[in-house]
Amino acid sequence: MLSPAPLRMGRETRHSEAGGGALAQPPLTRAGSAATAALSAGAQPEPGLACAAAPRRRRRLLCSSGSSSSRHGQAQRGAHPRAASIRRCLSQGAVLQQHRVKLETKPKKFEDRVLVESSFNVLEIRAFNTLSQNQILVETERGMVSMRLPSAESVDQVTRHVSSALSKVCPGPGCLIRRGNADTPEGPRDTSPNSETSTSTTHSVCGGFSETYAALCDYNGLHCREEVQWDVDTIYHAEDNREFNLLDFSHLESRDLALMVAALAYNQWFTKLYCKDLRLGSEVLEQVLHTLSKSGSLEELVLDNAGLKTDFVQKLAGVFGENRSCVLHALTLSHNPIEDKGFLSLSQQLLCFPTGLTKLCLAKTAISPRGEEVGMEANLAQYPLCSGLQALGQTFGANPAFASSLRYLDLSKNPGLLATDESNALYSFLAQPNALVHLDLAGTDCAIDSLLGALLHGCCSHLTYLNLARNSCSHRKGREAPPAFKQFFSSAYTLSHINLSATKLPLEALRALLQGLSLNSHLSDLHLDLSSCELRSAGAQVLQEQLGAVTCVGSLDLSDNGFDSDLLTLVPALGKNKSLKHLFLGKNFNVKAKTLEEILHKLVQLIQEEDCSLQSLSVADSRLKLRTSILINALGSNTCLAKVDLSGNGMEDIGAKMLSKALQINSSLRTILWDRNNTSALGFLDIARALESNHTLRFMSFPVSDISQAYRSAPERTEDVWQKIQWCLVRNNHSQTCPQEQAFRLQQGLVTSSAEQMLQRLCRRVQEEVRALRLCPLEPVQDELLYARDLIKDAKNSRALFPSLYELGHVLANDGPVRQRLESVASEVSKAVDKELQASPGEGAQC
Repeated sequence: MLSPAPLRMGRETRHSEAGGGALAQPPLTRAGSAATAALSAGAQPEPGLACAAAPRRRRRLLCSSGSSSSRHGQAQRGAHPRAASIRRCLSQGAVLQQHRVKLETKPKKFEDRVLVESSFNVLEIRAFNTLSQNQILVETERGMVSMRLPSAESVDQVTRHVSSALSKVCPGPGCLIRRGNADTPEGPRDTSPNSETSTSTTHSVCGGFSETYAALCDYNGLHCREEVQWDVDTIYHAEDNREFNLLDFSHLESRDLALMVAALAYNQWFTKLYCKDLRLGSEVLEQVLHTLSKSGSLEELVLDNAGLKTDFVQKLAGVFGENRSCVLHALTLSHNPIEDKGFLSLSQQLLCFPTGLTKLCLAKTAISPRGEEVGMEANLAQYPLCSGLQALGQTFGANPAFASSLRYLDLSKNPGLLATDESNALYSFLAQPNALVHLDLAGTDCAIDSLLGALLHGCCSHLTYLNLARNSCSHRKGREAPPAFKQFFSSAYTLSHINLSATKLPLEALRALLQGLSLNSHLSDLHLDLSSCELRSAGAQVLQEQLGAVTCVGSLDLSDNGFDSDLLTLVPALGKNKSLKHLFLGKNFNVKAKTLEEILHKLVQLIQEEDCSLQSLSVADSRLKLRTSILINALGSNTCLAKVDLSGNGMEDIGAKMLSKALQINSSLRTILWDRNNTSALGFLDIARALESNHTLRFMSFPVSDISQAYRSAPERTEDVWQKIQWCLVRNNHSQTCPQEQAFRLQQGLVTSSAEQMLQRLCRRVQEEVRALRLCPLEPVQDELLYARDLIKDAKNSRALFPSLYELGHVLANDGPVRQRLESVASEVSKAVDKELQASPGEGAQC
């Protein structure tokens, strides 16, 4: 099992078979490292003799007994008891360097040895000291070894080699090599990236992660996963990705993940560790703590739904207190049962963060609104008898760094969290000037009006995202909304997303909201979610009155509000707002058949208006059934909608047939969402045939429910049809020339035919009036009849000119052939100029 300090997973220690003074033998390593072995002095090699290196190397300390002379004589006769060991070591071809040394076997007692540099897992080394000009003290995890080399040059050479190996395997800051004597001169250093003495890791792929990972695998006696190294060195490096995602390796065992995380402790390339919806074992979590305690480059930690418990967060808080070089500024621990004990410990350490945090996500973490006994159990004197929320709020207020650093705060999905007086500390922080731009308090039972009052004085001017779904207002119905409600929405100049779904907004609050937005001229394309607010008839009336003056809302979600028959008047009112681009009206059609048809005709009229601004329309889960065809038929000639959601309407194969006909002539739709419509393989076949002639639709959501049902009854046909649909969509996403021509022809036909129909209706009406008045003797009437006949004649001429006029407009358009020709000429001129410029230097050189 891995332990944070030595990073070792259960491995037995192996010792040399040689005699006294033997060093423990570490496992082999691929990461080029420097270690020592001492051969008998009888070998007598030249100091500093360099030999060829091998990819896998080890070191052994072979010792002998007896006097130097006797050993020398035995070596000459080939009878020395250690000669076989010496020959085996030298015959491996793994020797890097050799030095004659004196090994200190006892205090002030040295024996002659030969230092043979081979390989040695550098993670065994705890310290490497040069005590004097020719003496080295090596401190490993098993003990200490003192050696005296013949010269200072040999000491410096060995020291630099070990330092180089350490810098490659552990490229992070800090060095184990230190000199005991300050007067000892340090030799010249070659700082080129490829030299041994250089500590530069700029040439390493992804900060040398693969080398560190391989060394840790070898150090712990585990197999090194080549796929991990390949993914990092190839995919991560090619994408310049500095986020290490554990989901990429979720198929591996827990011990493999633990070694990857451990390698990040020595890596300066990766700045983010990400894990979501993957339960992490204790081995991995221990290494997460170790990495955070050592790393000076990890800036963001995401452990979302990773199976964390209270004790992990308590240990995490302790790690933050230990690592003074920690640069973490974003922390996500959402969907983990951390509870108040963990938050009390975490809050205590966040209080000491000198730079605060920029992002903190604690959604669904089981924080309690009250924690009378938790403070005593946690034994934190700083937060006696307080809940985790109160401690967190006090930390935000007590640490001034959070006011300027915290930009993203997510406390959602913690029921009852903000329903008590314990939330006053958080409200106090929000009411002070702060830097929040993203605030998510959905499902926390906060009082919306009180919160908006706090935000009005805090981050109102730069807040962009606000999610207050599944909360409520504190004031009673029938009373006017607090002034802060209107003031906030008229003063929030950077909002882009407001979610108030399932809040049961009182009518006064809804009116104040819309009035505030109508006064705000700084916003545009705002997404406003008012779904599931039970607005009903009274809310529909307020929307009709106020929405026309709101010009900043670009996306409006009114789903599931029980409007029903009130849509007859609400839909035309929505059409008058020309800033709306995206409209969601699902789950509002619980009416009788006749009324439903009238509502759908109102929708058709809305999307067919010439100045319609809608780009997407959703009627999902409205159970329109066969009457969905009323809306589908209008899609054929529609030119404004690019996205439509028809899911959950049960329109069956007849609806699919109507949709296929609409797709054959539509050229504006890019996305269609449809599922839960009881569509069989026959309906999908109609869609596939339609897409053969449609070159503009780019995306169609996978209809999981309908495809599954169709596959059960006709598996082969369903599979073939869906493959054909996917092939057409892939073709549409890659083709360009043919769709433009076809889109022009379709659009030309739709526009000219609709204009001709309008002219024909007007001409018929005028002709009827002319016939009725042709016998009238009054001169003014006869003059008007002549004028009417001239108008009819001009109308007929215009009908003949429509196709030519439209084609001329296409030619002069931004994407027309004239512009394409100009771009082609410009490209040719640019190539010719580049060619001349490339030839110019050669001509100048000849001159």
